[in-house]
Formats: sequence, C-alpha cells, structure tokens
Amino acid sequence: MSTQKEAVEELLSTAGVSINGTDPWDIQVNDDRFYRRVLGDGNLGLGESYMDGWWDCERLDEFVFRILEARLDNRVSGGLKYLWPTFTARLLNFQSRRRAGIIAHRHYDTGNDLFMSFLDPYNQYSCGFFDGTEDLHQSQLAKMNLVCRKLDLGEEDHLLDIGCGWGGLASYAARQTGCSVTAVNISAEQLHYAREFCKDLPVHFLDCDYREITGVYGKVVSVGMFEHVGPKNYRAFMKVVHRCLEEDGVFLLHTIGRNESGPSMDPWYNKYIFPNSVLPSMAQITRSVESFFIIEDVHNLGPHYDRTLMAWNDNFQRALPRLRDRYAERFIRMWEYYLLSCAGSFRARTVQVWQIVLTKYGTPQPDCRGV
Repeated sequence: MSTQKEAVEELLSTAGVSINGTDPWDIQVNDDRFYRRVLGDGNLGLGESYMDGWWDCERLDEFVFRILEARLDNRVSGGLKYLWPTFTARLLNFQSRRRAGIIAHRHYDTGNDLFMSFLDPYNQYSCGFFDGTEDLHQSQLAKMNLVCRKLDLGEEDHLLDIGCGWGGLASYAARQTGCSVTAVNISAEQLHYAREFCKDLPVHFLDCDYREITGVYGKVVSVGMFEHVGPKNYRAFMKVVHRCLEEDGVFLLHTIGRNESGPSMDPWYNKYIFPNSVLPSMAQITRSVESFFIIEDVHNLGPHYDRTLMAWNDNFQRALPRLRDRYAERFIRMWEYYLLSCAGSFRARTVQVWQIVLTKYGTPQPDCRGV
C-alpha cells in the first residue's frame, strides 16, 4: 500500500496537488483502497472512488483542471483492459439506429426534476454565452439569440431543430423571430415536457431518429446532439441535413468537441453519464461535411462552458435538500463529479465547444457571425 500511495503522491505532485493537503484543490483520502483503484483503473477508478466516498476535494473542478493541464490522464490509463472498448468502438457502430435510444433512456430520461433543478428557465442543457453578463439565465438567452442571428431567422422561415431537448430553443426562436419549428427528439421525458412548453407556439415535435427525418427546411440547427451521433455515422448525419436543407438555406451545428480524434469516450463518462457517446474532433467534422457543405464560420465557445457548468453546480447544490428524497448519495456524488470535472476539462482546454455555420455549395455567404 505504501508503494501505491507514494506512486500516486508523486504523480499528483507534478500537478501541484497534495494528498490531505490544505489547498482547496488538494484531495482528502478517506479510504486507502483509493490508491490501488486509481493506479489500476485510471479515470474510471478516479471517478468511481469519488462516487464511493473514498476521497473528497473542496474544489474538485480545480483538481481536475490541474491533473488535465499536467496531462496526468495520459500517464494513468487503466491498463490493457481499457483498450478493448476502444478496439470494439473502431469495429462496431455503437450509435446505430437500434442502439440510439440507450442514451435517451439512461441519461435524458433520468428525471426532469433533476435537470430542472440546475438549468435555466428555458432548460438549455448546453453552453451559455456569457456576453456582458454573469447570470446563467441571461447567458442562455444570449446564446439562443446568437444562434437565431447566425441563422438569420425570420417569420418566413421553417426551422428544423435536430435534438431539441426540452424545447427551449424552439420556443425562443418561435417567440422571438416568428418562425415555425419542427423539432426532433427520441427522449420520452423531454418530448413530454417540450410539447407542453411550446403548446401555444408554431412548433411541431417528432419522436424519431435523425435518420428518419423527411421534408425540406430553410434553416437547420442542432445543439448538443452531435456528440451522440458517433464517428461511423457523421457522414450519414450530414447527408440527412443536406437532403433536408433548402438550396440557399443555413445549417448551424453546435457541439462539444475534442482536440484529437478518437473512436470512444472517457470510460467513466461512457459508463455513468453519456453511454455510447463520442466527442468529435474538428478533423472528423470537416471530413464529414466534404462534398455536402461549405464551412462559413467556426466560433469556439469553450471557456463559456466552464462558467456554465459552475453555474449549474451552484444551482444543483442549492437544490440538494429536495433532491435527496429521490436520489441516493452515490448518484448525487456522481452528478457532482460530472459537473465539476467537466468544468475542469474546459478550463484545461482539453475539450471545446464549436458553433459551426454551414451552407450548401453555391449559396451566397450569409452574415454568419451573428453580429
């Protein structure tokens, strides 16, 4: 045990983190089994041992920021057993039509009460835009306004919203621009809420996989859904959008992305938060749009997601007294780890958020910066 502890101490020291230290990013170890678990299981063991209460940290976001900035995640990978999921992800399509509902059931259908305990009134489960504001709600209004301006939405437009969440963006776009919206989702919980949220608006909801979308639309948007499409389906997704977009239309893709291409997700996030999801790289996105679209603009909102996640966690912590009646302590620690470790990841710039404006060949260049 002492050798394992010394190994972990040495690793963490390179990131300026101490065990049982006094800085807010230092970890407090409650169970000595933590050392073996982290060395043996890497990121998965780190997250699971936090869920089990084997360690605590006053500023978990700062701890994760420091270990990622020091690239410690590349030095403790969890061994050969975690190469198998990566290998199978290269061979198999984990985001096929048959398997697409797994993420909806295991994450988005967890419970509307959970998500609405920390989201803004429009239930935007994606990066805000903190443009001259520190308020979460105002940042999400600014983000939706930015999307509408980049798409140049007007009352004559019919917008296709692929992966519409709880209907917040569809509601905002219809109210603010007068456009009509067709919104697509496969989450039963989200659709049930969204239909009520938008009941008096020109918004129509479809319960179907993106591969089943038909019709032609002047504008297309997809916010926070491309992360669930998977590398083997990127071209198929773009083909659907190309087929559905009018010749002079505009498509805005808003997605979390990573700096390097890969076939699979971090093992902890894949197991507990976003099963079968993959963050695309810019290289994968650009390859997927070849022969379909012109890339008109790329806007990196990554630093705004750090602030969004910290605001979500603040709201989540305030809601804990009423959430504890329904959710177990291990689940609550899992959700804390999710929100705060994600914030640390964006702070370390290992992940990004891109808004990408695309048009078909021959389309006049739009005013795609939203200014």
